[in-house]
Amino acid sequence: MKIAIASDHAGYHYKTFIIDHLKSLGHEVVDFGTDSDESCDYPDFIIPAAKAVSHGECERGIVLGGSGNGEAIAANRIQGIRCALTWNVETAKLGRQHNKANMISIGERMTAEADVLPIVDAWLTTDFDGGRHERRIEKIDILSKD
Repeated sequence: MKIAIASDHAGYHYKTFIIDHLKSLGHEVVDFGTDSDESCDYPDFIIPAAKAVSHGECERGIVLGGSGNGEAIAANRIQGIRCALTWNVETAKLGRQHNKANMISIGERMTAEADVLPIVDAWLTTDFDGGRHERRIEKIDILSKD
């Protein structure tokens, strides 16, 4: 799977070991930055990653920040993105099962380091349930158009 990843300075540490983990599983990773823990503006990195997923250049995406909130909000501004804010394995699974999340957002200040890779793995390996959830995803797409 080709996975986009991006963070601001507050999510940089987790981003580095998530990349290593994804590569060890055989995934191709496209890193949209940032490249250090120097203060920066998350939209500069999150929006290009979300556009890569939206345009089909990457199959899924992971974004990281301090809380993960701003990153999820920024990603979700891009048409076709369903970025779930995840803080444990259950939210990652439900993001896929019920919301067909093609991106997740993780807050480095909110999530224990030991929980990060299980969150990523749960999201990557959980299938979308479809059924009644498909109807809801379709409504989001229809009702969010101008």
